[in-house]
Amino acid sequence: MNGFWFTDEQQAIRDGVLKLCARFAADYWRRTDETGEFPEAFVAAMAEAGWLGAAMPVELGGSGLGVTEAAIAMQAVAESGAGFTGASALHLNIFGPMPLVKFGTAEQKRKLIPRLISGEDRMCFGVTEPDAGLDTTSLTTRATRTNSGYVIRGRKMWTTMAQRATKMLIVARTTPKDEVKKATDGISLFYVDFDRSKIAATPIPKMGRKAIESNSVFIDDLEVPADALVGEEGRGFYYLLEGLNPERVLIGAEAVGLGRAALKRAAGYAKARVVFGRPIGQNQGIAHPLARCWAELEAANLMAFKAAALYDAGRECGAEANAAKYLGGEAGFRACETAVLTHGGMGYAKEYDVERYFREAMIARIAPVSREMIFNFLAERVLGLPKSY
Repeated sequence: MNGFWFTDEQQAIRDGVLKLCARFAADYWRRTDETGEFPEAFVAAMAEAGWLGAAMPVELGGSGLGVTEAAIAMQAVAESGAGFTGASALHLNIFGPMPLVKFGTAEQKRKLIPRLISGEDRMCFGVTEPDAGLDTTSLTTRATRTNSGYVIRGRKMWTTMAQRATKMLIVARTTPKDEVKKATDGISLFYVDFDRSKIAATPIPKMGRKAIESNSVFIDDLEVPADALVGEEGRGFYYLLEGLNPERVLIGAEAVGLGRAALKRAAGYAKARVVFGRPIGQNQGIAHPLARCWAELEAANLMAFKAAALYDAGRECGAEANAAKYLGGEAGFRACETAVLTHGGMGYAKEYDVERYFREAMIARIAPVSREMIFNFLAERVLGLPKSY
């Protein structure tokens, strides 16, 4: 960004994504939400246009763009009306492979990344566990060394895209927690084939984003070769940390995009809907909440792109990235809620789409980290307050 606005090249990215997304109208996304059908045509179109490799290095077939440009593209997807269904169909391909890019061997990168960019491979990420949640150091999935590599056993929860994945990036303990000096040590990162004879994935019925399934995953004696290990054994937790800030930026920017989609629908309805002889948008009880939503979305957007700019410049951005995720999630939710209320009874009807936006808006408030953990981080790292957990 050039100060507070996009450069011509960045604006071209936004315009290009919006133009592609315009081919997929509201009824397309309504249908995926109702049926749970994965948006294959949309993902294929984005892959053909090269967006799956937007943030991947040029030498591996990607575009080599920064977090800023990735956030611009993903925000445009959500803002187009695709919401978190469209964004989540791409999200893992955009930044999910980054640990491989940063810590993988030259052979791993050469062999594996182009297949993700082309869409030939699809990956899922196995981190969260039923009994660990945000406390990643307490995960119990184990990777035991063998003569030829490792055997992985354990459970994962909320694993997105496991029904369609051909690959899984997974964290597992290679050294028990009680045998390491620091709880964050002894966790390793692996990139493995999604062998369905050893891995069972069961979709979790959920509130929204039905087309992008989340799963309970059971891993039973999955044998993986030694070269499935990414980076050094026992350093997996630190590799995960590298990807946290970009993910928070993307989620925050996507939430703003979703809020903008809802606000556009609500403002349009408020101008067209006539009650008592006047458009309802003429009433301050309708107009003021919508105006407040615009202000909140724009403020959250500035924080998201400040965090992205800091990251791309190689500067510390933890506070800003966390704040961007929090502010985007809250502003996006408020805009979606206000859009439903603006529509009145019709806001509850699927044909107006705002109820879908409202359901999807909860995602950015919950994932990938809770608001309370963000507050803990800011209180401790920014304000210097004592650790509370």
